[in-house]
Amino acid sequence: MPPSTLIIRADASIAMGTGHVMRCLALAQAWQDQGGQCIFAMAETTAASEERIRGERFEVLPVAATQGTLQDAAQVVELAQACHSSWVVMDGYQFDSEYQRKVKAAGIKLLVVDDGGQYESYSADFVVDQNIDASEMTYEERARSSQLLLGTRYVMLRREFDRWREWTRDIPDTARRLLVTIGGSDPDGLTLRLVQALPKVCLPDMVATVVIGGSNPRVSQLRHAAEATGTPIELVCDPPNLPELMAQSDLAIICAGGTLWELLYMGCAILSYTRGTLQAQVIAQLSALGAVLDLGAIESFDVTRLTAAITMLAGRQRREEMSRMGRKIVDGEGARRVLRGMLKGDPE
Repeated sequence: MPPSTLIIRADASIAMGTGHVMRCLALAQAWQDQGGQCIFAMAETTAASEERIRGERFEVLPVAATQGTLQDAAQVVELAQACHSSWVVMDGYQFDSEYQRKVKAAGIKLLVVDDGGQYESYSADFVVDQNIDASEMTYEERARSSQLLLGTRYVMLRREFDRWREWTRDIPDTARRLLVTIGGSDPDGLTLRLVQALPKVCLPDMVATVVIGGSNPRVSQLRHAAEATGTPIELVCDPPNLPELMAQSDLAIICAGGTLWELLYMGCAILSYTRGTLQAQVIAQLSALGAVLDLGAIESFDVTRLTAAITMLAGRQRREEMSRMGRKIVDGEGARRVLRGMLKGDPE
C-alpha cells in the first residue's frame, strides 16, 4: 500500500539559505518513489527553491503565520488533517519543543530533521541528525517513543546522485579542475571573494568552475568580477547537473552545509569554510579524520591560507585518501533508511 501525503515544513531564504529544503527534497523524492504525494508548507521561500520543488511535481502551499509560532504549527496540523496525512516532517531552527508538542497532540506522526540538539526536548516519533558527531546524549530529553537516527548513515541525498552509486573516480596525479560552490544563496558573499582571489590561488593550468546558487542575489556582480580577473573562469548558474560537475572536479571549495555531504559521496577532495559554531564543529571532526581540509571561518578568509591549501591537495596521494574516506562516510542510502523507519519503524 503506497504511503499517504507527506507534509514537509521547511523554509528557504537568502539569509538562511536553501539547505533545509534541499535535504527534505531528498526525503520527498524517496517518498514519491514509493507512490506517495508530498506538500511543502512554507512561510518563506525563494523563487529558485519553489521552482525546484514544483519541478519535482510537489505542491507548495503558504504558511500565513510567523515562523515557528503555535499559529504556524496549527496551520500545519490543519493542512495535515485536511490531506489525511499521517506524517509531518520539520526541518529548520525555528521549530521548538512547543511546536513539536502541538503537532503531536493532534495525533500526527512527526519526524524532526535536526542539527546538534537545538531544543530543550523532543517529542517527535523520529529525530534525524546526520552529523558525524551526533550523539544520543544530545537527545536525552526526549519522549520514550522517540527514535533517534544519528550519524552520516542518515545523510539524505537527492535522486540525481543515485546514478553515481557504482561510479569510480579517476584521480589524476596533479589536480587540474577546481570547483567553487557555496550553496543556494551564499548570504555572506563568499563566492565573490573567491572569484576575485582565483587568479592568485589557482595553480598553473588549473581550470575553475564557479557555481552560482539559484537563490544567490549577486549574479550580475559575480559575472562582472569574473570578467575583471582576466582569468578563464566558468560561471554556472543553478546547474541541473551538479553531481556531474562534482565528478569532473579534482578539488572543491565550499562552505560546509549540504554540499559537504554531496561532495563526500562523490569522492571529491574538499576545502571547506564554515559559518557558525555547528559547521565549525562538523568540519573540525571531518578534518581530524582526514576527510576535509578545514579553511576556518568565513570571517577569517585569507588568500595566502587558501593558496597553501590548494597546493597541499594538488598531489594525488592526499586526494586519493580523501576520496576513499568520503564514500566511506556517506554511502547514499540515507533517505531510504529514513523512509524505512517512517513506514516500517525499522530504518536498518
